[in-house]
Amino acid sequence: MLARNALEILLASPRGFCAGVDRAIQIVEQSIEKWGAPIYVRHEIVHNKHVVQRLSDLGAVFVEELDECPDDRPVIFSAHGVPKSVPKEAAKRNMIYVDATCPLVSKVHVGAERHYSEGREIILIGHEGHPEVIGTMGQLPDGVISLVQDADDARNFMPKSDKGLAYVTQTTLSVDDTVEIVSILEARFPDIAKPHKEDICYATTNRQEAVKILSQRADLLLVIGSKTSSNSLRLKEVGLREGIKAAHLIDDYSDIDWNWFDGVKTLALTAGASAPEDLVKGVITACNEKFEVTLTEVNIRNEDVVFKLPRALEQ
Repeated sequence: MLARNALEILLASPRGFCAGVDRAIQIVEQSIEKWGAPIYVRHEIVHNKHVVQRLSDLGAVFVEELDECPDDRPVIFSAHGVPKSVPKEAAKRNMIYVDATCPLVSKVHVGAERHYSEGREIILIGHEGHPEVIGTMGQLPDGVISLVQDADDARNFMPKSDKGLAYVTQTTLSVDDTVEIVSILEARFPDIAKPHKEDICYATTNRQEAVKILSQRADLLLVIGSKTSSNSLRLKEVGLREGIKAAHLIDDYSDIDWNWFDGVKTLALTAGASAPEDLVKGVITACNEKFEVTLTEVNIRNEDVVFKLPRALEQ
């Protein structure tokens, strides 16, 4: 029997579920327990097909819009947040609804509303079409918030008035990209108002920092997460920016092309904030079947954040 090649796996920590994702999943599970199936969820509760499939098997029905939901069944709003018009319409229809918006996304909403109430024009740094961006822009009247997606947008942005500017950001952006965009805006508009505390969430920041460290020591980076997951996509980009030879975003071990491992001695492995830990274990098991694996967990920071469940489910 031929000896298997050695492979060192550097396992990023923290990785996987953040507090907001964990809370959102619990909300769906406990809503099914409380009200029975089916319960409806407007948009994917989090961007991970494995999580969505498991909750579907329990009795969750995922829809894109509220008008796909019957009046007599509970509906849950996803962790990404929704425009104000959505709960308003649900209340008008006398629906039972539970808002699973991540509290850190809600903080961005509150910040945008505060700036608006103080008379400022608002810039949202984020990616067009992402549910979180749609939800944040939907907190205020149409046209109040201007979207800036990249450094070029920041250079070309022109205020609509002279009443003062403020910016807020999507929570799952690249930390480095956002620093660049903010520095451009602050250089152009020195008096621009900023968030009291950075809007990019702790989990996004921690996972990107871990990838930066691991990318200096590895030949290949695998990020477990869905293609629709903003924070997972950013992890792959961070690895490539740090100079790792190759980086791939995979849903699970079945996406692995073993040709990627030609000449690879060290693998950096992480998971986006909406990817469950069993998918990480699946990749490690698959690697164990091909290589003589040495596993090293690289912990850059401990996370102990926990968010309370909505009152309707706490009772």
